Amino acid sequence: MRSIANWEEVPIFDSETAEADFWSENRPDLRLMEAAVAGGGESSESVTITLRMDPRMLARIKRLARSRYLNYQSMIKQWLSERMEQELRER
Repeated sequence: MRSIANWEEVPIFDSETAEADFWSENRPDLRLMEAAVAGGGESSESVTITLRMDPRMLARIKRLARSRYLNYQSMIKQWLSERMEQELRER
């Protein structure tokens, strides 16, 4: 069984059958699941920010998050965290 280390590896499914087939051969990495539940091990304090974005982009993000059974704000934070780690590793 293949382990999924990044949510971007999970495709958008055309049908429940395609999704069932995918998850029968793949599983989320434990660290990925812990990060989704615990906020990535970051401090429990958070700061509220305002971010302006195109309404169509936000709608697409929400649809994508919903297809992955995630809160869209949590998914955005996860993406930012993953990208930040990638950038830091590439230095």
